[in-house]
Amino acid sequence: MLDEEVVNMAYKVLTFESYGDFSKLHHYLEKAKESVGMGILDKYGKLGVEALRQATPRDTGLTAESWSYSVQRTPGLIRLSFNNSNVNQGIPIAILIQYGHGTRNGGFVEGIDYINPALQPLFNDLADELWKEVTEA
Repeated sequence: MLDEEVVNMAYKVLTFESYGDFSKLHHYLEKAKESVGMGILDKYGKLGVEALRQATPRDTGLTAESWSYSVQRTPGLIRLSFNNSNVNQGIPIAILIQYGHGTRNGGFVEGIDYINPALQPLFNDLADELWKEVTEA
């Protein structure tokens, strides 16, 4: 009988009740989740712009100097985008350099893959740093 009383006492000690909701905790955790990586994305955005400037083939230099980045946050998503503002007659020049284009006389200028090699090492480093932040938080 003594063993049963000990079990009942242990059960009572471990029993707890909660009233209300966890909305404040939930709100805090959502905010913490949103802030993960924002500083890191800004860092890699700046590094990416510099890498693209250096890698862009130069004629006038306008395309190389027209790189920028943006970080967009929507519910459940944070996006790092690289943009180039050098556009001629509605056509982004950076894309013409990357993929090639036709000429007026029927020829074709072959593209130069400069964007992917410039950004791939940064993407690898970014993934490693974000993973480290998430797993060590």
